[in-house]
Formats: sequence, structure tokens, C-alpha cells
Amino acid sequence: MAFVHLHTHTEYSLLDGSNKIKNYVNRVKELGMNAAAITDHGVMYGVVDFYKAAKAAGINPIIGCEIYVAPNSRFDRELSHGDDKYYHLVLLAENNKGYENLMKIVSIGFTEGYYYRPRVDFETLEKYHEGLIALSACLAGEIPRYLVRGFYEEAKKTALKYRDCFGPDNFFLELQDHGIADQKRVNNDLLRMSQETGIELVCTNDIHYTYEEDVESHDVLLCIQTGKKVSDEDRMRYEGGQYYVKSEQDMMCLFPYALEAVYNTQKIADRCHVELEFGNYKIPKYEVPEGFNSAKEFLVHICEEGFEEKYVKNTEYTDEDRVQIHKDMEYELGIIEKMGFVEYILIVWDYINWCRNHDCWVGPGRGSAAGSRVCYCTGITNVDPVKYNLLFERFLNPERVSMPDIDVDFEYAERYRAIEYVTEKYGKDSVTQITTFGTMAARGVIKAVGKALDFPYADMDKLAKMVPMELNITIDKAINMNPELRSVYEGDRSMHDLIDMAKKLEGLPNHVSVHAAGVVIYPGVASDYVPLGRASDGTPTAEYNMVQLEELGLLKMDFLGLRNLTVIENALSIIEKTRGERI
Repeated sequence: MAFVHLHTHTEYSLLDGSNKIKNYVNRVKELGMNAAAITDHGVMYGVVDFYKAAKAAGINPIIGCEIYVAPNSRFDRELSHGDDKYYHLVLLAENNKGYENLMKIVSIGFTEGYYYRPRVDFETLEKYHEGLIALSACLAGEIPRYLVRGFYEEAKKTALKYRDCFGPDNFFLELQDHGIADQKRVNNDLLRMSQETGIELVCTNDIHYTYEEDVESHDVLLCIQTGKKVSDEDRMRYEGGQYYVKSEQDMMCLFPYALEAVYNTQKIADRCHVELEFGNYKIPKYEVPEGFNSAKEFLVHICEEGFEEKYVKNTEYTDEDRVQIHKDMEYELGIIEKMGFVEYILIVWDYINWCRNHDCWVGPGRGSAAGSRVCYCTGITNVDPVKYNLLFERFLNPERVSMPDIDVDFEYAERYRAIEYVTEKYGKDSVTQITTFGTMAARGVIKAVGKALDFPYADMDKLAKMVPMELNITIDKAINMNPELRSVYEGDRSMHDLIDMAKKLEGLPNHVSVHAAGVVIYPGVASDYVPLGRASDGTPTAEYNMVQLEELGLLKMDFLGLRNLTVIENALSIIEKTRGERI
């Protein structure tokens, strides 16, 4: 096999684990290719789902990113080099070291170089180039930009600079042909440059959608993302309809003059092998107080103190009861130690204990953790599992190894203090919140598509309201459930086409935000474990979602802000002021 896809964007077809990612991987397999890459613009959101889908399909997943490179320093906020704010550069991870460095580069783009886009600079690339293969990118790359402007020598000098940075075998000049005149001109210059410098060529095809017939739906999606209408003249568009998964034959027909560059895609793919590790827990080390030799010894000490307070002094229980409860607690401690979660329990105990001692209200506990005597005795929960006959096995079960899940409610107005505490304790570089994706649900996508196609708002509103208000409703399900909607779909051609378009875009992500509760505590610097993004307030967020983080074995905590706790605290304060008693 001579051609594999090295240059794939996911803003349309892959992002956030949707079925579109599987469509892409399956299409690659249908065409007989044995590898494909993911190269999102500046981010790595889709990496984990792409990796799993590719592995399941027997396709080699090449993990990459099309990064943004600042013209000078990543810290500069003044424009230079004309109007260029940044250049594109494609990076592919050759091995796990390259994957680690790619995460670092992407993270630095957000945490240090963000200006219009998450940018890095040449200093960053020199520091973290190991294990990476670089491609000169599309027309927005630095080398093609120079060539389009007629500055061949500057482009050549830049190519040599990148070659020296990544190594002669790890930098390639990238040929593309989507029917754009500038690409043909650039390709001629790149052929010449390759001959003069010895830098090898590689052919790629930008993929923004999976199938050729998806061009119209991708155009509508661009309008939705940019707030434009299809009829607008001055708007972003991808001309030519060539941004789909092309076959080897397609690429050979496009580049009959550069077949070696077509074959180089396979050579690069054969070099790229990254192995993501799932299920190996990466829990931070808890520093125990002086006088204790291990985390287990300290946890036992806390449990014994709690047992004395909550069971020995509790007259509801007999001595026989206490013996059995203590035996059950010891059993739980054994399971917790065997499964490797001693420090997990101590970390949760620590921030809950801090909150209780610093006037930051914490809820009594919810979910499966309430079935644990260890959680009750340590004060993580305030619900007696013995009294209410709650099962520990719902919390931890050695036959079903998974990270325990302790959801903790905090007073809504004070939740930030708990996060500040763990950030200070474990280090600001070792605590992040989590990215989450909003998707276009049935009603919303009908309205969005209707607006992009310039349908009257009243008609779209009426059509959207025909979708039943039901959890996880889909357009297809709504058509089957509502005869009125089915009648419109079958009887009105324009509405039929609109609904079909909405079905193609249904479920795709339409915005990125921060998870309402999720916080990750890492056993070291966060960017050693995940690529980092940036919340609207500038704080770092993990680019992988909470499910993916758990699969990767990272410690995800739920810090839930509960307004009811604030209401209760206010009520108790008023009662204390007016009646002189604290309930």
C-alpha cells in the first residue's frame, strides 16, 4: 500500500467520539489503507476516540496536530511579518516520546502563546522536537506563504531551519492539490526546493469530511460555526469540494509527477507507532504526617478514630455489632489497598476535612461511596451505611476493577475555595478542570441549519417544536413519534431536504466548555499526561473528556456546586441571628 492519510481534520467528521470518527476510520479501511492520521488545528480533542476506533478497525492510528507557529516569540502580542499572526505546521508523533512532546507543544500553545490561536515558537519546537515528524503544511504554512509571495530564498532558508530542527529524516515538504491555483505554483517551487536541499516530499490531502457527497453539509456547518448564511458572498468556504477521504488511485492521478512523494506517506506511517496506556492508575502520592510510615497506616489511624466516635460511642449498637462492623471496615481497607486506592481515599478525605474546618459547607455524601464504612469513619460521608444497610460492593468491587467515584457536594458559592485548596496543595501545574463538548441536539440542529439556509425563523421554530421534549431524542426518532413532523418531512420537499441536512449534522459538537464539576489531580505536571486547553478565564483544562481521563487512569474528582447547601447555610444563619440557636 502506497498511500495513507497523514492530514485529517476533525472539526466536521471526527470530534468528540461521535460515530463520524468510526465512519472516517471505516472509510480508510474500505479503501485498503492500513493507517490514518488525526491532525486537528491546534488541539488534540479527538485523539483518544480516534486511537481506539482505529485500533478496533485494525488501522494504525497516527497521532498528530496541525499547530500554529508564531512568527517570532510566542510571547509577542504585536503583529509582524505583514499581517501574519501565525503559521501552520503539521506534527506527527513517531513514538511515545513524540506523543509526550506533542502534548507539551499543544499545551504551551494555550498556556503561554495564546493570541488569536494557541501558538508556539521555534524555541518550543527546538526543545520538544524529539520523536516528531514535521510536514511543511498547507498554504497557511510558513514555507508556502513565502512561496505564494514570491520569496523563494526566504522559503528555502526556512525549510533548512526546520530540517535542522527536526533532523533530515524527520522534516518533509508537503504537496497538496485541492484545485487551488496557488497550490500548483507552490508545488512547483517545492519540487525545485527538494532537489536543491535534499529534503523529501510527501503528498497529503486535507480531510474535513469523510465522503465526497458531504461537501454541502460541511459548507452548512461552516456557516453555523461562523454565524453566516449559505447565501452570503463574503464568508469562509472550502472551494472545490476536494476535502474528503481520497483513495490511493485518486492521489496518484493528482500527483503523477511526484509518485515518490505519494509513496512517502506509507514510509512515514510505517515509522509512526504510539501506544496509549489504558487502565493503569496514575494517582498522586499523598504526603502523610510525620509519625506515620505509610499512607495505609495513616488511613487506618483515621478510620480507627472515626470508628471510635461513630460506632463505639453510639449506643444504638451492641458490642457484637461493633465487632462485625470493625471486621467489615478492615475488609474494606484490605480491598482499598489491594486495588491501589489508599491514596485516592486520603486525597478526598483531606480536602473534605479542610472544607469542614474552614467554613466551606460539604454535603453528607451521595452515590455508591455512602455504602463504605471507611468513607463514613473518615468523614468523607455522613450517612451511616450500617444503619441504612448500604452495600460496599457498589462502591468498590475487586471483580470489576474501576476507579472509585466519590461525588462531593460543596456550597455553591464556596466551591472555588475547595478547588483553590487542592491547587495550592498539589501545585497549580498539577490540577486542571476538564473540557466538555456541547453537541447539536435534534431541536437545536434543525434551527441552526434552517438559519444557515435562510429559512424564516418562525418556520424553523415551529418545525423544531415538533420534536418531542424527550431525553436523547433524535430526529429520526421524532419523525417516527410525531405524525405531524412525519407529514411535513414526507410532504414538503424543501423541509425534507432541510431535515436530511440536519440529520447529517445532528450530534456534532458545536462548542467547547468547561465541565461543571470535574477536576483532575495529576501525579506530576499535567502536560506530561494530557494536552492542555484553555478555559474562557485563561485557566488550563484537560483536552480529553472525563470518560477518556478515567480510561487513561487519571484521578478525576467531581467538585459539585450545590445551591441547596447555600440556601440551607443562609437559613441556618438567619435562624441563629433571630433565635440565638444553631440547629
